Amino acid sequence: MLMIGLTGSIGMGKSTISKRFSALGVPVVDADQVVHDLYVGAAVAPVDAAFPGVAVDGVIDRDRLSAALLQDQSRFKELEAIVHPLVHQAQRDLMHGHFAADQAMAVLENPLLFEMGGDARVDYTVVVSAGAQVQRERVLARDGMTAEKFETILARQVPDEEKRRRADFVVDTACPVEESYAQVDQIVEALKLRKGTVYQRLWV
Repeated sequence: MLMIGLTGSIGMGKSTISKRFSALGVPVVDADQVVHDLYVGAAVAPVDAAFPGVAVDGVIDRDRLSAALLQDQSRFKELEAIVHPLVHQAQRDLMHGHFAADQAMAVLENPLLFEMGGDARVDYTVVVSAGAQVQRERVLARDGMTAEKFETILARQVPDEEKRRRADFVVDTACPVEESYAQVDQIVEALKLRKGTVYQRLWV
């Protein structure tokens, strides 16, 4: 099974591109969704123990957790040490399921793919990009987003320019969505002819 890493900075359009992969029959393991599931399950107790008060009715309240991290950004690594092993195991379980279903390829979607060294766990990387001004407009239009929060997120992410340089493929989303979809279609067609090696080496 060929492994595709899908990434891009906040507001670049990863979710839109992810949906196109799914529409083409390529299963997607979304790191954000995995974390969401963990925040209502296995991660609740250890995260609330480390950051008292962030759990509400047995679920991690992301706003409370974000507020705690904004007060002391050095604690991001503490949170990562708790959550990342749980995320990796959940991703592995999901990928095993896709392999067992004889999928030819699968997507690992992770906004921090390069930051966490996840590019070493896939055969090819796809970066979604739209330019800094489009990104800023999209992100600041989100409910609850502030300029401070946006800058904090950006500071933790590899710059878009570097992501584009390191990518095997780049999908531009600063264009009509049909054009972005066409770029994904071309990538999938190109990768159908290639064999993956990473799954057998690193995921089994």
